[in-house]
Amino acid sequence: MAIQAPYAVTVDRREGPYGEVVLRERGAHFEIIANGCFLMDTSDGRSERLLVDAAHDTLSAPQPPSPSDTPSAPYAPSLLIGGLGVGFSLARAAEQSRWGRIVVIERERAVIDWHREGPLSRISGAALADPRCEIIHTDLVDYVRENRIGSAGTYQDTYDALCLDIDNGPDWTVTDDNANLYSPQGLAGCMRRLRPGGILAVWSAQPSPAFEDALRNAGFNLVRTEEIQVARGVPDVVHLAVRPA
Repeated sequence: MAIQAPYAVTVDRREGPYGEVVLRERGAHFEIIANGCFLMDTSDGRSERLLVDAAHDTLSAPQPPSPSDTPSAPYAPSLLIGGLGVGFSLARAAEQSRWGRIVVIERERAVIDWHREGPLSRISGAALADPRCEIIHTDLVDYVRENRIGSAGTYQDTYDALCLDIDNGPDWTVTDDNANLYSPQGLAGCMRRLRPGGILAVWSAQPSPAFEDALRNAGFNLVRTEEIQVARGVPDVVHLAVRPA
C-alpha cells in the first residue's frame, strides 16, 4: 500500500502589502507560501546553508575596512542575508564564529513573527539571541537602492558578502517588483552595498545563464554557478560573483 503524504495544516495566514503569506505545517515540517507560490520548507536546508558557505569560501582574505581596527586582530567579515525564509541561512551563519555582523533583510512582518514568537523559532532562536545578528524589516529591493551615501561616496552600510534568497530565482520572482533586484539598476545597488572584493551569492531553483551574463555586464568578476543536487528535477544553484577590488 502506498504511503499517503501528510496533509498540510495552515498555521497562520496574513495579508500584507505584498499579498498573502501563509505558514503551513505538513507532518514534521513547515512551509512558506507567498501568493499561492511555494517558496521553501524545513525538510532539507542544504542549499540555504551552501548559500552562506559558498559566499564565505569565495571571500579572499578581506582586510579591515578602517584604520581604527586592530591590525593584529582577525577580521570577521560582515554578511547581509536577503530573505529570512525558514531561517536556515541565518542559523548557518550564526553557528559559525568566522562571521562578524550578520544582518537579515525581511519585508514580511509575518515571517519575522514566526521566527521571533512562532514555530520557526526552533530553527532561528539561537541565532536571534546572538548579538551579532540583526533583522531589518524592509524590502530588499528598496534597501539595495537606498541613497544613504557617506562622505566617501559609498553606502554607509556595506558588507563583505550579500546572500540573496527572496525568490525561486532570478527568472521566477515572487512578485513583479522583485525583478528590479536582478536588473542592471538592482545589481548596481548590490555592487554598492558590497565592499571591494565582496561576494554576491544568489540562490536559484534552476541555473540561469542570462543572469550570469547580467552579472558580468554589471561589472562583477569571477562569475560562476555552484550546483546543489536535489531528490528530483534539476539541481538548485547558487550564483556567485565578486565585486572588483
